Amino acid sequence: MKTNDRLLTVEEAAERLGTGVRFIRRLITERRIRYVKLGKHVRIADSVLTAYVEERTVEPVRSNRRTGFGLVA
Repeated sequence: MKTNDRLLTVEEAAERLGTGVRFIRRLITERRIRYVKLGKHVRIADSVLTAYVEERTVEPVRSNRRTGFGLVA
């Protein structure tokens, strides 16, 4: 986490990822994502969400062959 990083609420984090609040809360409960506890409030750093997405991004497989019908031998 960067020192000047914006801390997002659970609702803001869900909106940024395009998911529901329940998904973010499950990530927190299962400790699958880093978070900050401020009293009873939970905050997630913007850079943590960026890292979470980057770690789970799957690169496409490139192939010279065409898939499906009409494969050239």
